[in-house]
Amino acid sequence: MSRDARWKALLELLVERGRLDVEEAAAELAVSSATIRRDFDQLAEQQMLVRTRGGAVVHGVSYELPLRYKTARHASEKQRVAKAVADLIAPGEAVGLTGGTTTTEVARALAVRSDLTSGSPALTVVTNALNIANELAVRPQFKIVVTGGVARPQSYELIGPLADGVLGQITIDVAVLGVVAFDSAHGAAAHDEAEAAINRLLCERAERVIVAADSSKLGRRAFARICATDAVDTLVTDTAADPETLHRFEEAGLRVIAV
Repeated sequence: MSRDARWKALLELLVERGRLDVEEAAAELAVSSATIRRDFDQLAEQQMLVRTRGGAVVHGVSYELPLRYKTARHASEKQRVAKAVADLIAPGEAVGLTGGTTTTEVARALAVRSDLTSGSPALTVVTNALNIANELAVRPQFKIVVTGGVARPQSYELIGPLADGVLGQITIDVAVLGVVAFDSAHGAAAHDEAEAAINRLLCERAERVIVAADSSKLGRRAFARICATDAVDTLVTDTAADPETLHRFEEAGLRVIAV
């Protein structure tokens, strides 16, 4: 197992359990205790966990994995959701994409659509996510608009008043939201309040709003609210979602697509 794969596995176990012992982690990953101690020390230096005697705990109460370590989680579900979301977007539209692993997959699905290979522009994409802008900027048929702001290393998203200034001057057809939690009663949410504020503004500038979320995000709550459920037009998720949870979203007036 490579170091990157080992680190990703360690961080995912830590998020799931909140605390890991060296011996426990070594047994899970079939490596030596010395390797795990070294991994914990190096991850602690990067402030991805807090080292304890004999193990490690998560870094803070609102801990979230950096984007590069979240990419492989629920990967196939996210790709199915992303293709379904991309199919809802018409050529020539202005599309807002927030940051996150699922919205990154939406950007990739849009990039390979055969009916979006030409146009002036084929799509206008507005995003505060540096990684999404980087992936789509090589597509000359797409007009890419990037907000200003300060970059969050966890999600590559630009946040703050500089981003507000750009979003306040535009209107878009559809906003695609990546969320960490979406509950029918409490709405869509993120871990970080500044990130949530930018996503909220993107929703307000859009004619319609799509939440792209794999089933692990549904029925959950998170610290910072993005928008109420009734501000969302469509939820696209995967077929592992609880039917009763999906029914509650439909009762709230959303179009629900499970793929």
